[in-house]
Amino acid sequence: MRMPIIGGNWKMNRGSPSSAITMLRVLKRLVKNIHNVEIVIAPPFTALFSVIQYLKKTVIRVGAQNVYFEDSGAFTGEISPKFLKEIGCEYVILGHSERRNIFLESDEVINKKIKKSLSYGLRPIVCIGEHLEDREAGNTERVIEKQLEYTFKDLNKKDMMNIVIAYEPIWAIGTGKTATPEQAEEIHRFIRNYLGEKYDNDLKTGIRIQYGGSINPSNAEALFQKENIDGGLVGGASLEAESLYEIIKSAERS
Repeated sequence: MRMPIIGGNWKMNRGSPSSAITMLRVLKRLVKNIHNVEIVIAPPFTALFSVIQYLKKTVIRVGAQNVYFEDSGAFTGEISPKFLKEIGCEYVILGHSERRNIFLESDEVINKKIKKSLSYGLRPIVCIGEHLEDREAGNTERVIEKQLEYTFKDLNKKDMMNIVIAYEPIWAIGTGKTATPEQAEEIHRFIRNYLGEKYDNDLKTGIRIQYGGSINPSNAEALFQKENIDGGLVGGASLEAESLYEIIKSAERS
């Protein structure tokens, strides 16, 4: 059985340590008896170290929202996976649609980031997804297949088993729109089948694939009940402890 994983991507919110800890104090109490859902919080870099220290010895893991593909050097404004590992970070979100669209990150750049993160023992949560025009033109599977091919180029089965894939239809990110459970399940199944053909059945059945795209307490349960959806990457609804807890409970019931 694949353990569902709920990731809270705070984006550029709750950046002060005090704001982050205020929320997490409530969440820590709420989830203390959750054992069959993996919970990951990804705060802004300004709160990352404080959050890692605060969540030690809890069931909540911590991830970063981005990383660069070099150990160190003259890369102003970037962050090394070495630095993240040294402060106790466990996960890193890569390839988010906002990184792809606003900062023009290509599949090739994301591929480099994945490889470098894995080399330091960080577990990437890697986002893929299509634009609305791709879906309306019937090109969703073609776009997803291309992203799978180049984003995960030259990664072996062991590498892939340490990765979580987040399918996030770009038209549903921060828009309030959500793919129907049936639409989401169709693409999750496509991704799983593609990986089964490229690698083997163990990877097909073992890799975790989240859904991301305006998940909230009212739609989470219907999504998580689908066979191929292993939790979610949550944006706005992860900023408040109570709403995130409701989503976590939905994953637990699935």
